[in-house]
Amino acid sequence: MNRRTFMNSTVVALASSLVHKVLPADPYATGSAFAPGASVSPELNGYKRQWWKEAVFYEIYTRSFQDSNGDGIGDLRGIAQRLDYLKSLGVDVLWISPHYDSPNADNGYDIRDYRKVMAEFGSMADFDHLLAETKKRGLKMIIDLVVNHTSDEHEWFQQSRKGNGNPYHDYYIWRPGKENGVPNNWPSYFGGSAWQQDGPDGEYYLHIFAKKQPDLNWDNPKVRAEVFEIMRFWLNKGIDGFRMDVIPFISKDPRLPDMTPDQVAHFDTVYGAGPHTHDYIQEMYRETLAHHDVVTVGEAAGVTNAQVPLFIDERRGELNMIFQFDAVRIGRRQWRQHAWKLTDLKAIWNAAASNPDRHLWNTFFLGNHDHPRLLNKFGDASPEHREASAKLLATLLLTQKGTPFLYQGDEIGMTNHPFSAIGQFQDVEVKGTYTDQVLTGKVSAEEYLSMLKLTSRDNSRTPMQWSSEPQAGFTTSASPWLPVNPNHKEINATNQAARSDSILNYYRSLIQFRRVNPALVYGDYRDLDPNNASIFCYQRAMDRKGFLIVLNMSSTTVRYLLPDSVAPGELMICNSERPINDGPLLSLSPWEARIYMGGLRN
Repeated sequence: MNRRTFMNSTVVALASSLVHKVLPADPYATGSAFAPGASVSPELNGYKRQWWKEAVFYEIYTRSFQDSNGDGIGDLRGIAQRLDYLKSLGVDVLWISPHYDSPNADNGYDIRDYRKVMAEFGSMADFDHLLAETKKRGLKMIIDLVVNHTSDEHEWFQQSRKGNGNPYHDYYIWRPGKENGVPNNWPSYFGGSAWQQDGPDGEYYLHIFAKKQPDLNWDNPKVRAEVFEIMRFWLNKGIDGFRMDVIPFISKDPRLPDMTPDQVAHFDTVYGAGPHTHDYIQEMYRETLAHHDVVTVGEAAGVTNAQVPLFIDERRGELNMIFQFDAVRIGRRQWRQHAWKLTDLKAIWNAAASNPDRHLWNTFFLGNHDHPRLLNKFGDASPEHREASAKLLATLLLTQKGTPFLYQGDEIGMTNHPFSAIGQFQDVEVKGTYTDQVLTGKVSAEEYLSMLKLTSRDNSRTPMQWSSEPQAGFTTSASPWLPVNPNHKEINATNQAARSDSILNYYRSLIQFRRVNPALVYGDYRDLDPNNASIFCYQRAMDRKGFLIVLNMSSTTVRYLLPDSVAPGELMICNSERPINDGPLLSLSPWEARIYMGGLRN
């Protein structure tokens, strides 16, 4: 099926109100010149073609995806059981959350042994089986690389804490206290000081995150050599890349100066601006990554727009992409959520997407395991508007400029869990901040809980809702590690797969639509109405061909006059069930999304 045939059949499907096509068994076997591996120009619109630019990534939070052995915890065998579902969704690359041996103080982001698999997740044989089955289906897999810190149960740290005479002592950052107190005023992400006293010398070790996550000393070349060997171990197994946890934090100012009050309020920018970060990442690239066709994406909290090119300019030999959090954290300050405006959100995206430098490449995402459900943050999770807003957010995710990253469950419209008590949360961040804020009397328990319902990471970590069965088909255990959302009887993958107009099938159609339309990958981006408080109207265009996307990001009907600079062509996709008018004066129902062919005036 060529691109034009696909588009025409899509328009026909609109007669029944919504684009939904049955995907071919192999979505790449469409005859499209845009299919990966096709004999085409190595560049499009001035960008070097790369498989990871054209791919759609899907994050799997292993603990919550699928339990295969009935212990209430998701595992690697469980992921393997669901690979056909992921293939049918149309995604290309799976990102697996940390699977390494860990005591789970921070759900696997505290690693005890980088060459072993977490017992709850299975064995190394299970990992090898998952990787082989993934590749058998034509999918790729990347894993988390967590090397800013380890677990305090890692053998390196067990040796390090024995004191100055131990050869591993300098693997971590130890300092004596000052004036009977901590070495400096640096805060932990999880509340309180970033320092903990330990060992026979009475020194303090640095932990930007939990006390059980001591920071590695990257200024020690032995540490860097150890990390590179760990990377080679997994690369030699055949993984397709790494998502690098808090990678800008690996370098610290060796003076460890106190932060100013303003720096304390924005401490992530201090942690993300170490003096040797780029030296160490370039060394990592030379020693490991340059020898493999893999992708790297760095978690980059604290990195400003001006600093982005230093990480991802393809001429520098560092990372391919990074995650910035200005958009997903809009209105957020630590555990509090404040009101935000669409105009501010559009400005954040525009700053990245309108950069003309063809040596840079963005990511685009609206949620992950560290943020609440995207539907609650950016859409409307009410029964009246949940499905429409979920489809609109899918449209946004798959038509913005940059490689899209989806998070498990968003493709079926999963929502925040209705937590009602502090004791229901498992997140180490919740527990640490509760101690720091509530037990000290700074805020009331009621105020803290009201914010957690909006901001807690546990909202996105509840088990995947596969069916209306008990425990949503996630596990046979009566006590999963986190409670299943009660709305799984209405919101689940089985129900969605059976409905042609479901959120799941809308995602499938959009992923396929993006795959056969290069303008949605490499096309230029232009926000046509940046000051509109409820309508998001933008173009993706290449060689004066492309698409006009119009989104009503509100829960009210809006009459919208298209800008004079655009003339919409054929309506390709719409999530509305009512008759469609083609403008220039549009009547957009709540959370209505439209994609038009063209949009450019001559």
